[in-house]
Amino acid sequence: MALLAVGICGLGTSEPSFAAESPAVASANDTATLVTDRDAVGPDQKLRVGLRLQLKPGWHTYWLNPGDAGDTPTLDVTAQGSATGKTSTIHWPMPVRLSEGGLMSYAYVGDVLLPADLALQGTGSTTLHAHAEWLVCAEVCIPESGDFTLNLPAAEGAAPAGAQAGLFQAVDAKMPIPSPFEAKVSADGLLTLEGKGLSSAAVSDAWFLPAEGGVIDQVASQPFKVKDGLLSLQLKFLKTAHRDQPLKGLVVLKDEAGQESPIEISASQTVGAVAVVPNTSSAPVSADAVPTGAGWLRVLAFAFVGGLILNLMPCVFPVLAMKALSLARMGGVGRSVHLQSAFFYTLGVTGAFAALGIVMIGLRIAGSAAGWGFQFQSAGFVVGVCWLLFGMALNLLGVFEISAGRLAQLHPHGAGHAGDMLTGLLAVIVATPCTAPFMGVAIAGALGGPPLMGLLVFLSMGLGLAAPYVLVASVPGLASRMPKPGAWMGVLKQALAFPLLATCVWLLWVATIERGTNFVVVAGGGLVLLGFAAWIYGMGQHRAMREGGRGTVLFCRVVAVLCMAFCGGFLARSLAEPVSAASTTITSADNLIQPFSDKALADLRADGKPVFVDMTASWCITCMVNERVALDTASVRQAFSERHVAYLKGDWTNRDAGISAYLKAHGRDGVPLYVYYPPKHGAEVVLPQILTPRMVLDIIGH
Repeated sequence: MALLAVGICGLGTSEPSFAAESPAVASANDTATLVTDRDAVGPDQKLRVGLRLQLKPGWHTYWLNPGDAGDTPTLDVTAQGSATGKTSTIHWPMPVRLSEGGLMSYAYVGDVLLPADLALQGTGSTTLHAHAEWLVCAEVCIPESGDFTLNLPAAEGAAPAGAQAGLFQAVDAKMPIPSPFEAKVSADGLLTLEGKGLSSAAVSDAWFLPAEGGVIDQVASQPFKVKDGLLSLQLKFLKTAHRDQPLKGLVVLKDEAGQESPIEISASQTVGAVAVVPNTSSAPVSADAVPTGAGWLRVLAFAFVGGLILNLMPCVFPVLAMKALSLARMGGVGRSVHLQSAFFYTLGVTGAFAALGIVMIGLRIAGSAAGWGFQFQSAGFVVGVCWLLFGMALNLLGVFEISAGRLAQLHPHGAGHAGDMLTGLLAVIVATPCTAPFMGVAIAGALGGPPLMGLLVFLSMGLGLAAPYVLVASVPGLASRMPKPGAWMGVLKQALAFPLLATCVWLLWVATIERGTNFVVVAGGGLVLLGFAAWIYGMGQHRAMREGGRGTVLFCRVVAVLCMAFCGGFLARSLAEPVSAASTTITSADNLIQPFSDKALADLRADGKPVFVDMTASWCITCMVNERVALDTASVRQAFSERHVAYLKGDWTNRDAGISAYLKAHGRDGVPLYVYYPPKHGAEVVLPQILTPRMVLDIIGH
């Protein structure tokens, strides 16, 4: 690209003139003048003024957005005399694109006019004083400036068009018009225009010019497609772009005759009208809509009910099973003990929900996208939970015990309030892969509203999750029905280890999905080492009980701690390494399922085909259940095939900006999300979060 010259050329001052064009400020590279569309001014008349640059061959100046290099011209005009006024707003005609050395410039060449409107107040003659600055480039870039003076006499009545009016008429043909089409842009940069008049016969090419730099890769190609009523351009967003602002600029449409027509757009990441299945569990919330007044009461109620239903989700079952054992142990104690246990369990649940809410709301305020279950997108967190549950399972199987005293208070199955709180914390940790009905509305409201109200929503969700245990503990009739402690508890305790081990297997699978198959060596190796640590710790305990000797117990504890420390260090080192080829490719035996992308969705919608969008994640238990129970059944797959429904599946197992934006556009902050687009551009339909085969068949057959 051209280099910026140190000196400033073309600096000059023109003498006053009674004409529609001022004396020139000339340099070796161009000639600059101030022009008007009239030779005189009438009373209270709007005057069109402009900076005219007659550039020598090989030289160019710049548009509003100069591109990857350059500078924007400026023009300040003041009218003094009997008629007064002031303007500095340039109306920018369509520029040309100049690509050189891997950089893109938006420029003007030849005879250039940069017009502005000047509203005059008063009657009589006026003198225009203007100051302009511009940059001209060829092999080098030279900043230039000029001061211009132009005298305009008073006209009798409205002044007729002047000698330079033709310049303004010519530039008007290059002025962008407001877009008659609906403009949208996806998170992965797919810009779409939708409306009548768009077709391959009317548009042979198109490109986008951003109104400001630092938004897209301006030199990157912009693949273009057009079908009846829909045009798309694939842009490449820069990582540093502020994606929460509308995308503004020009879309230039070129027809078969080579005529170029610029239209001015402002595209936001929004989705059009949404038709919703009559089910409150999936009611979408606009990403921009914030509840007020009674709306917050509705959101809080949804949060409580969603937390309550979480108790029925399969991911929470292992912890509920442990809590059931705790209730059984307290079968013969007084009501006050039950109430204390319920209180501290609730404290653990709500405290964990509050911490999760603070993190998610904080990330949103900081500009990061964080949805429900976002922590399970970290392989380190997944493996950590897997190892924790594995250790708890070994404890239930009797490999080691937590001795009495302070350590007993840290054990979720032992006596003590700390155990109740820890159980509540674990319930929240394993609950986040599940999404219950009503939770979508609650979480969207929490993350879209004021931080304090958002925190109350998360606390309400925690109260819902803790409510069943509180009910059993506080109602004497229910608590008294719990069986009395006995030998059966040892058998139940060991049996409850197997749901935890099954959860560990599932978490291992999730970790390999996120980090690749080689990561199973890290996670599985850690399980073996933790198993050894638990075994040697238990051996020390048994020997101490038989023979005494604090030294042996201390040695075993030290070895166990070293094993756990080695596991943590090995995990941290593995996470720092590049991700191996993770098996996240979405495939199906009958090629029914395709990976989701905004571009694929736009292309299918442009063809008028029916589309079913499935937003899922490997760590989402609700998603897996819906697939097994509804989506992967023979009847549903046959209906998809017979009706030629395109199945787009978005995998949110790992962080994906495109999927996050799609979820946000539908008022969701987590998966699952199911959206059906009927054929022939019908309004989209959002399905509930809990599916049945009949529900899916009814929607696609409607």
